[in-house]
Amino acid sequence: MKPLPTPTASGVRITGDHYQWLIAWMGCLTLLRENTTGAANPVVSVGVEADGVGKLDDVVLLRRTPPHTYMQVKYAVGSAAPVNEAYLIDPSPAGGPSILSKIATAWRTLSADSTDVDLALVTNRAPDPGDPLTAVRDARTQLLLPKAADGGPRSQAGKARARWAHNAGLSEAKLHDLLSCLRFDLARDPPRVQEQLELLMAASGLRHDEQAINDGANWVAQQVRNGHRTLDMVKAAVDTLKLKIGPARAVLSIATLKPDPVAGEADHTIDWVDRFETSSEFTKRRPLAPATWAQLQEDIQAAPAHLRGRTAISVTGSIRLAPAFLTGTAFRMVTGADLAVLQRGQLWSTNDPYDTDWQPTAEEHALDQGDDLAVAVNVTVRAQDLTHDVLDHLRDQHTPVATLLVLTPPAGPKDGSIPDSQAANALAVGIRDTLRRATRTTPRIHLFLACPMGLALLLGHRWNRLRPTVVYEDVRSAQGYEAAFTVEA
Repeated sequence: MKPLPTPTASGVRITGDHYQWLIAWMGCLTLLRENTTGAANPVVSVGVEADGVGKLDDVVLLRRTPPHTYMQVKYAVGSAAPVNEAYLIDPSPAGGPSILSKIATAWRTLSADSTDVDLALVTNRAPDPGDPLTAVRDARTQLLLPKAADGGPRSQAGKARARWAHNAGLSEAKLHDLLSCLRFDLARDPPRVQEQLELLMAASGLRHDEQAINDGANWVAQQVRNGHRTLDMVKAAVDTLKLKIGPARAVLSIATLKPDPVAGEADHTIDWVDRFETSSEFTKRRPLAPATWAQLQEDIQAAPAHLRGRTAISVTGSIRLAPAFLTGTAFRMVTGADLAVLQRGQLWSTNDPYDTDWQPTAEEHALDQGDDLAVAVNVTVRAQDLTHDVLDHLRDQHTPVATLLVLTPPAGPKDGSIPDSQAANALAVGIRDTLRRATRTTPRIHLFLACPMGLALLLGHRWNRLRPTVVYEDVRSAQGYEAAFTVEA
């Protein structure tokens, strides 16, 4: 791919405007989904370049009751200038007030009557790792506090706080108040915004391809500025753009491998990223002591209580197969829940209809080590490799199983063997029914999964009228697998 030419000034402006429209369209999706799914304090209108809110007017989300959200959206083509003290307190290129000064002025106006507010600086610029304040930003809350308050007046952070307070025209106590509600939504580059929009549009029951995302942003651009978009306006736009394809869903965010880009929009969040081993999303396999699988199981199984009354649920985040399966069992079909997850650009829903069950191909391997049944669901791994790995583990650990039953799709284990949600549901039902027949006299099932995450979720959702099940995770250690969860079925 050849390098792109240096953008023109007009090109930068157009790109920056489109970036703002994407952020505003995300607000419209929040408005639509929260009002449809019955959120406790939903967004009631979305403003773009709204009047009366100073420089925090780029995107405004007004909720039924405060705190309302006020955003300043700033796009940069290059990444040479990160978000640091100079970026925030230097005068504008025209010699006007600094970014921090403008934000502080708007904050004083918006909070003059002691009303709580939620402020955000939204930009694709990254934080400066060498800056004493922006470098300590909490990625979970996007706030600089509490770490930015550490250190006395002679520390690097203390001196920086004094400079910030002077530039903002605030006392240090008032600067602390400002920083307690000012989110630094940083490194939000266009691909990440596109990913967030794809997930939120899917959760809102809308088409979520690139064209649909751009259609939504272009609709925002066509609206009259300084006005507020209401629920009826957004619903009319969805109808006009022919975006609606399914129900709006509550969002359950579960992250163990990397932060979930839509965690901030979720109705319930389980964030275990820092509680799993290693710093790389590619090598995270198991909880980092003292965290345990049992604690994660408790958190996942408590999720239905947090989403009480919500039956259509979209699962987002990054989890391995055992937690995905457990999530499905927490919202089993008998509860009336309809789970959905985005799988390779498709929304796989437990309610998607199919014509006939897919009966898996079954292959038995005798072990004669006990009375339990081991089951390996293999969709993606070369059959011999998975079978050998599981057999080796069962023998090495002296697991009390009589037989290993390896189940594969009718077309065999390979990429693309499950083309869509309908096929995934058909295979999940076929696997469950096969195991119902095979486990009538079995005390316990030992389950090993090598499949798309979406199938693990759908399979757990239908895991009923079976035997108590131990679910294993591939931890890539000397023992190969590790018992993660025990599920009553």
